[in-house]
Amino acid sequence: MSLLIGIPKETFAGEKRVASVPEVVVKLVKLGFAVAVESSAGEAANFADEDYRAAGAEVLPGAADVWARADIVFKVRPPTLDEVGMLREGATLIGFVWPAQHPELMEALQARKATVLAIDCLPRQLSRAQKMDALSSMAGISGYRAVIEAANAFGRFFNGQITAAGKIPPARVFIAGAGVAGLAAIGTAANLGAVVRANDTRAEVADQVVSLGGEFVKVDYDEEGSGGGGYAKVMSEGFQAAQRAMYAREAKDADIVITTALIPGKPAPKLITAEMVQSMKPGSVIVDLAAEQGGNCELTVPGEAVVRHGVTIIGYTDLVSRLARQSSTLYSNNLLRLTEELCKAKDGNIVVNFEDDAIRGLTVVKEGELTWPAPPPKLPAASTKSKASNAPLTAPKGHGHGAGEPMSVKSLAIVFGVGALLFLLVGLYAPASFLTHFTVFVLACFVGYMVVWNVTPSLHTPLMSVTNAISSIIAIGALVQIAPPLADGAGDRPGGLIGVLAFVAITLTAVNMFGGFAVTRRMLAMFRK
Repeated sequence: MSLLIGIPKETFAGEKRVASVPEVVVKLVKLGFAVAVESSAGEAANFADEDYRAAGAEVLPGAADVWARADIVFKVRPPTLDEVGMLREGATLIGFVWPAQHPELMEALQARKATVLAIDCLPRQLSRAQKMDALSSMAGISGYRAVIEAANAFGRFFNGQITAAGKIPPARVFIAGAGVAGLAAIGTAANLGAVVRANDTRAEVADQVVSLGGEFVKVDYDEEGSGGGGYAKVMSEGFQAAQRAMYAREAKDADIVITTALIPGKPAPKLITAEMVQSMKPGSVIVDLAAEQGGNCELTVPGEAVVRHGVTIIGYTDLVSRLARQSSTLYSNNLLRLTEELCKAKDGNIVVNFEDDAIRGLTVVKEGELTWPAPPPKLPAASTKSKASNAPLTAPKGHGHGAGEPMSVKSLAIVFGVGALLFLLVGLYAPASFLTHFTVFVLACFVGYMVVWNVTPSLHTPLMSVTNAISSIIAIGALVQIAPPLADGAGDRPGGLIGVLAFVAITLTAVNMFGGFAVTRRMLAMFRK
């Protein structure tokens, strides 16, 4: 018997998202589930009840009907205690829960013997978990929307212009924190033509900032800022002092400041002080993406846009809901991918498998038993590839070489010796005309081998594709074979079999040539902005 997935309407003030959209409902039905949606649940995100009915869902009149009947409940915001009271005993809840911030909610869910999968507890360091990473999906939307809100409040263009009425300089944007939201903001602001500078405690994101069109601003203090699960860690006092000095300089020069700094389980760090705000130019804008957790700016008012010292400080806590249709679609896709992992048999039933590190990390309550916090994911065993990379250092003589590993002198001497002996045998018994072509062939193989051997492995694909293209000299020989005889009678038209083989050779060579250049072009395009 298939399980029923219930999608109630969100009751949190200002929340416009819905946990599943009609497009995803169709896929849930194909997995074998029945789906019930509360009437008008998707209305704020522009999804009508008729759309859900057409997708195969049942539309129920009230929230109590959904909570009482559903075997699995999809939610966006954490449920209220009243909603938990309506949850059917033993049911499964999937959505944002934030267990560290809601101890009473956790106790209520345990009392209902529920199984709870908190999408915010996903082990984000697992590459296979990216398709379920709703935090990143929502952060990307909030970063984009932050730039749009800043542009709305800012008094002039983002891009620089030279007009008959005068020169307009580009807006200067500084972004504090280059996580998912920060990177989305960098790309959006750069695309609008602004001069973008950004900082993050994690030095490894510098290349990502530059690739999106920004400039990475480094704090003049050496300390690694990477924390667990893709987040930054709390930095030392010395680093924080150097960081504040850098922020003071950047805030004074910037027209727009966007802050994104958050550390799980802790209040948002204060990065922009009142003095920094006062030093900013009148008409400047600050968008505080951490407003819901207290804000990165001392003067932020959560949920409001205020003006302090001539600077507009935007502390909206519903940036994601301001793009409700888009965010609902991405979030419901994340839940769909999670459901696919839970229902591998596609029979409308789920299995919470604790052997799966991603599912184990998500599960905070199982059948009424508290399972949060989850143990750290198991580190993968050393791969065969890693062992193979060390093989040349320890392998006995005569074993093969790793990619890019130069031959030893002895191996090279053996190769040359065998080649010289083969060349001698060919020279003694082969016709003189064949020996010339064979010499060119051997030299071509040797030169090609040495060139490829000394190229970085990551460039082998474009290198081989373009060499395939330019080495297709076989086309010349095939053309000669099928060419008409000379006017003076010298040369004969080839026989039927030779002509067919020559035509096939030209066809295959043409594919090789054009395909080689096409592959090379696509590969090189990956390295361009």
